[in-house]
Amino acid sequence: MKRNLLTLVATSAIALGGFVLVQAQPGPGGPGCPGWHGQGFGLQHLTENLNLTSDQQTKVQPILDAAKPQIAAIHQEAMQKVKTVIDSTTSQIRPLLTPEQQKKFDAIQKAHQDMMNAHKELNAAMQE
Repeated sequence: MKRNLLTLVATSAIALGGFVLVQAQPGPGGPGCPGWHGQGFGLQHLTENLNLTSDQQTKVQPILDAAKPQIAAIHQEAMQKVKTVIDSTTSQIRPLLTPEQQKKFDAIQKAHQDMMNAHKELNAAMQE
């Protein structure tokens, strides 16, 4: 029983890791610019922290814009890999659980998926 509880906790942690990656979706840095605003690479952040002149801002912005599609592609690929690992992990863990634990496990996964879907809808609405 203790092992099953630890397994459930470990799976929840993995699922939470996937959720954290989803949180890096486009924000104030603009569409296709996942997480940049939080990592100090947005033009506004650079301007404020480095005291960029307007001439420097004009030169930096196209560089940031050119990197956005590359970063978005890397992010998408990483999300697919994370999903593959999470799916594999959950498919290995689920058979080890009792029927009651499986039911709770399924409910946790559904709640997690619902939360991710709501987050995606929120991002889409904010970008309109």
